Amino acid sequence: MTERFIIPRSVEWNDTHITILNQQKLPSETEYLELKEISDIWDAIATLKVRGAPAIGITAAYGLALAAQRYKASSIDEFKQQLQKDRDYLASSRPTAVNLFWALNRLVSSIENATSVNEAKTTLIHEAIRIQVEDEDVCRRIGEHALSLFQDGDRILTICNAGSIATARYGTALAPFYLAKEKGIHLHVFASETRPVLQGARLTTWELMQAGIDVTLITDNMAAQTIHAKNITAIIVGADRIAANGDTANKIGTFGLALLAKSFGIPFYVAAPLSTIDLATKTGKDIPIEERNPEEVTHIAGTRIAPEGVNVYNPAFDVTPHELITAIITEKGIISGNYEAALPALFEGGETSETI
Repeated sequence: MTERFIIPRSVEWNDTHITILNQQKLPSETEYLELKEISDIWDAIATLKVRGAPAIGITAAYGLALAAQRYKASSIDEFKQQLQKDRDYLASSRPTAVNLFWALNRLVSSIENATSVNEAKTTLIHEAIRIQVEDEDVCRRIGEHALSLFQDGDRILTICNAGSIATARYGTALAPFYLAKEKGIHLHVFASETRPVLQGARLTTWELMQAGIDVTLITDNMAAQTIHAKNITAIIVGADRIAANGDTANKIGTFGLALLAKSFGIPFYVAAPLSTIDLATKTGKDIPIEERNPEEVTHIAGTRIAPEGVNVYNPAFDVTPHELITAIITEKGIISGNYEAALPALFEGGETSETI
């Protein structure tokens, strides 16, 4: 019997604006923002009002389509030039999550054969909506595949927020927990707080509690003790970019969890859509790692916690080497082992065989 519960959404298209859930205000305030200008969309992505690789891609696609509706181009060629300029502007908002570039490039490609400005404007809206609809289906399929790896009563650790508010719906790493809830399977989630911006504490716990899912919050430096004391059976994380050899960029702290998983002999899973796989990036060494404002580290909720003038290193992501990843879970199925061969095969059509 399917159980009814709340699955929050983070991005919605309207004819004159985009509505987003302001993730900077959670969990103390549930605020929705109306974004009307392309500069608003850029700011929302850059300042983490919207975050999570798929949600960033969806928001950017809507932002580009929205901006294009106001072009006064006299020809389709002029229209395409303006679109490319706005595409490049939005692409500059964050450098690591490949979904951002994937979604923007998909919109630009969608009007390649357009013969009029009106046709191009309509096509862009339809393509952006299609990206969101497809992502919801993709996330559910990721969840179904991931759930096949877990058993009733499993205790699973995650980091950051790879959930419904980071995607169109369900999430990637959190998708199996929603589907388990639907099916009456009990999984206990342990959420790492995810310093410095606390996406695990503020967002993952909030959205899982909305759905009545059993979740326990820990600080980042409690991970090893938690795995040991609470009998953690697996770790599952999302991804912002997966290189051609399987090296995976995800929220800072993920690499450390992968090392712990190897030490404790438990599986370490990456859950991500095909749009996160970047075959043009050969290894993790080629993935650009965003470094953010030092105040994210020196301040908490606007209050300084470190001395004035202290040096700060604040990478937003780290790269987990492919050899530490037990399996990568996509909408096409589960792959492991030789990622360099298995990842390109995912793009050849059809479901892959589950190799776990």
